[in-house]
Amino acid sequence: MLDDFLIRAALAGVGLSLATGPLGSFVVWRRMAYFGDATAHAAILGVALALAADLPVTFGTLVVALAMALTVSVLAARGWAMDTTLGVLAHSALAFGLVAVSFVPGARTDLSAYLFGDILAVSRADLVFIWVGAVLVAGLLAWRWQALLTSTLNEDLAHASGLNPARERLVLTLALAVVVAVAIKVVGALLIAALLIIPAAAARGLARTPESMAMMATVIGAAASIGGLQLSLWQDTPAGPSIIAAAAILFTLSVLFGRMRRP
Repeated sequence: MLDDFLIRAALAGVGLSLATGPLGSFVVWRRMAYFGDATAHAAILGVALALAADLPVTFGTLVVALAMALTVSVLAARGWAMDTTLGVLAHSALAFGLVAVSFVPGARTDLSAYLFGDILAVSRADLVFIWVGAVLVAGLLAWRWQALLTSTLNEDLAHASGLNPARERLVLTLALAVVVAVAIKVVGALLIAALLIIPAAAARGLARTPESMAMMATVIGAAASIGGLQLSLWQDTPAGPSIIAAAAILFTLSVLFGRMRRP
């Protein structure tokens, strides 16, 4: 069954949705969209370093994304302005990555696959990596769910409950770095943030509880992956951008449905 590249692509999209649904909900609640975008852009530096060192690209992106997440968390804890820090680090890492790629023979032709994704080229090994990474992130979020939710709602309440909001924020940033490394093969560095935000934003207007929003975001993300692949198959469009376009259509339908339900 896994010999069919379309089935592998669909399984990759559905597997990734297991992590992007609940994680994207926290990204929306905490207004971390810029952080997700910045981490994804920095991952291009990991691609360049991995290609130059002849290492697995996913390993390079994971290391750089984790380094980016830890650096931003440390600087934020020391009082650095978050938007300025992200702007400097993300665009600098992206620029260094693009420059570094130009020195790697033959790497320029591969760069577009990492910028916009190449889900149709997902191999069995990629599929295992995507599912293992997504299940680990989903398990981590399920384990820390109540603590993360309390810290997101009110940090003073979290302190009163014996929680450490800084530690919960670090958990989210590390989970985000793992998802970036997992998703770069599916939708690329430039579109990962969209896959996190759009399904969660679509679910927000329909869900009544945080848990139902996370589950609906997972379902919407999976539906967008399959719908985008169908669009790509029918119209010969790029698969990664087609998935995001399908997610945007689902978001529009959710907004219209939400308005129709209002009295």
